[in-house]
Amino acid sequence: MNKFVFFGGKGGVGKTTVSSAYGLKCARDGLRTLLVSTDPAHSTSDVFDQAFDDDPSPVDGVENLFAMEIDPDEAVDEHLMEIKRRMTDQVSASIVNALDQQIELAHRTPGAYEAALFDRFIEVMREADDFDRVVFDTSPTGGTLRLLSLPAFLEDWIDRLIEKRAKSIELFEKAAIGEKEARKKAETDDIINHLRERKEKFDFAGDKLRNDSGFYLVLNPDELSIRETERAIEELEDYEIDVDGLVINKITPAPDEGESGVGAQYLRERVATERDRIERIESDFDEPVVAHIEARVEEIKDTLLDDVAAELAIETEANAIA
Repeated sequence: MNKFVFFGGKGGVGKTTVSSAYGLKCARDGLRTLLVSTDPAHSTSDVFDQAFDDDPSPVDGVENLFAMEIDPDEAVDEHLMEIKRRMTDQVSASIVNALDQQIELAHRTPGAYEAALFDRFIEVMREADDFDRVVFDTSPTGGTLRLLSLPAFLEDWIDRLIEKRAKSIELFEKAAIGEKEARKKAETDDIINHLRERKEKFDFAGDKLRNDSGFYLVLNPDELSIRETERAIEELEDYEIDVDGLVINKITPAPDEGESGVGAQYLRERVATERDRIERIESDFDEPVVAHIEARVEEIKDTLLDDVAAELAIETEANAIA
């Protein structure tokens, strides 16, 4: 089993429940496990009745299990402050105010969220040496796909930026101080060095996502969820990322045979419809279904979370990792 395991899917399908249950399963099997929420809703704290923040904290009462919740707003603030610090070092004092205004505008752009979250995401992966398994409870599918697409997109983009920056230095410096000094200037240029650092980060992330990560999509037996899952699989394939399995969650339990009345009839019709959809999922998708999880009346936590963990046919391979 890969070190990094991701659970994705559209909003509301139960990713937090499933990822928390799998994290618990890994911990129960003896793996030192970190559960990471990148979902702005941050329901992990609700599952365990415990507040988490941006640093890994032990989950009360569960040996080997740790959890953290990445704050997107805090990540954006830190990301843009780092950009401001680097840019201020590169520009004259006369345009610092204008730079501040541009950075403030950038704070409000949709791309700032993905870029900042991705930086934090890479940090978590880099700092995961103390853990045998890292389980990511990701944001709804669209945001997750944009996040996972960044390495493939930005690796080539940064290469082009480095090339253009080096060329501009060469032309400017050759005209001013000669060819030998121009080469020396390019080798010590802060912007080029920073771009190379960024590329190394994306190379690392791309390698881990493609070669040391498992991906599971959570869906419900409804048409919207099925279509969203189909699109997600197609997009992940475009990024050379395979989906390892599907978790069908919130399946309506059937009423007992002796039950009658309007409620029982409604449940029977709903169950029949859902069974047709589940059969379609199992026949139309190439990815295996690794769990059929029934809806519970109560919130899933405590012993119910252990019940869900037992229903997940996803190996932990504790012995192989240990």
